[in-house]
This record gives sequence, structure tokens and C-alpha cells, in this order.
Amino acid sequence: MAATEFGRAVRRWRDRLSPEAAGLPEGSHRRAAGLRREELSSLAGISVDYVTRLEQGRASNPSSQVVEALARALRLSAAEREHLFRLAELVPPGAAMVPAHVTPSVQRMLDRLAGTPVAVFDACWTLLVANQEYAALMGDPTGVRGNERNGVWRTFVSGGSRARQSPEELDALKVAQVADLRAAAARYPADGQLQRLVGELRAHSERFAELWEAGAVGRHVAARKTIEHPRVGDVTLDCDVMTVAGSDLRIMIYTAEPGTEDAERLALLTVLGTQALSSRD
Repeated sequence: MAATEFGRAVRRWRDRLSPEAAGLPEGSHRRAAGLRREELSSLAGISVDYVTRLEQGRASNPSSQVVEALARALRLSAAEREHLFRLAELVPPGAAMVPAHVTPSVQRMLDRLAGTPVAVFDACWTLLVANQEYAALMGDPTGVRGNERNGVWRTFVSGGSRARQSPEELDALKVAQVADLRAAAARYPADGQLQRLVGELRAHSERFAELWEAGAVGRHVAARKTIEHPRVGDVTLDCDVMTVAGSDLRIMIYTAEPGTEDAERLALLTVLGTQALSSRD
């Protein structure tokens, strides 16, 4: 019964959400006003087959990550998101957990920043959602899972960022990230996933462990970053980070000064990248 009710709720909310409200082109020859399963699948980052089985009650016990992704894709309110967790027989993340809910208002802001690379991270610097322009600039994160979605892990352990940094800039970033993570750990001491992340970072990075033990203090500030893009070459952009009051989300925005060569390259890579992502989908 729980699986059936969960599926009915997903289908009901999918039917009410228009493509325009979800930030998608409306297209033509639609039999219904709501989203197609394929569109919900793309927005949530889960397979069409799994969406189908969930809606039909043939799949049970979805993970909290799947429920969170569906709630985000369906633009659910806080109360609706909590209800979806209950239907999945999961305890909704409480105040003691790092918030991962991208509110509909934040999602609408992303939709309206067309042409601008934007990504939303939680308080631990785990990527929650990114628009196509960000994917075109920094690489498509759709298939990235686990610790690889975390910016601190990528800085200290796996690397792979397209941003070119001097040793001094990189170390300042590391100090700021450790300080952010320490602050998050103090605010959300009951979050087991955050505790595991810190433990794994300490085990895999001597520099992280050193900064963590030293009580590193730093903060993220606006910066200019040079992105080494494989298709258009180097692009130097302003990177600003804003914090959403009440939700502890971080919004990262990349912009270029109008009329510059960097602005032209950003526009070009955005077109090339979003065309490639759209054709893949």
C-alpha cells in the first residue's frame, strides 16, 4: 500500500507541474499539461524505468537520495516534501541534518538565470543541482555520485576541477573549505553523513587532517577564476557565492564582464555545451 500511495503522489505532482514551471521548453503535441516521465527522469537524475516502477507501485523502499531528487524535480513545498518522505517510510531530514532541499523559489531563480552558469551546494559543499550552463562550463555532473559530488572531497582528494589556481590560491581555498565544513559540523552534529565525510577526508588527505586539527579559519570570498575549457580555451570569470538565508544553501554564479573576449567565449561554450547536453537527453 505504501508503494502504491508513493507512486500515486509522484504521478499526481508530475501531472500538475508544467514544463515551463520546471524550466523546460513546452514543445508541441503534448497530450497533458504536466511533465512526461522522461522529463521527470532527466530532472531528477534517475532512470525512466525506475520512475515508471515507482509510479506503478512496483518498486518499494526508495532511498532518501531518490526521494530528495524527486521532491526537488517536482518543485515540492516543504510540507509536500515531508509527506513524500513519509510515504516512502523514511524519516524526513530534520533541523539537525544538513539541509538539502532546494526550495521552489531558489529553483525559479535558477530558471531565470538563462545563459549564466549557476550551481547550488549544501552547507558541506555537496552539489545539489546545476543548470546546463554550469554543466557546459565545469563538466556535466549528472552521472557523478557519492563523495565525488562534494567540492571539499574534489579539492583535497580527487581533484579534476577545470579551474586553474596558483598554489597560494589553492591553499586559501582549502583553508576556507575546511573552515566551512567545521562550521557545518558544529551546526549539524547529528548528521551522520557529514561525520562520515569528515572521517573519510581525514583518512585520505594529510593536508585536510592537518587543517582540521589546527582549527583552520577562513571564508569564501568573491574571486576571479580561469577555467581551462576543452572546447573554447581559457575563460576568466567572476565567481560569486551567495548564501540563502534560512536554508544554508550556497549559490555559486559565474559571470563575465560584458563586451570582453571572456564574455564571448562564455556565450559560445554555453551554446555548444547546452546543445550537446540537450541532444544527449
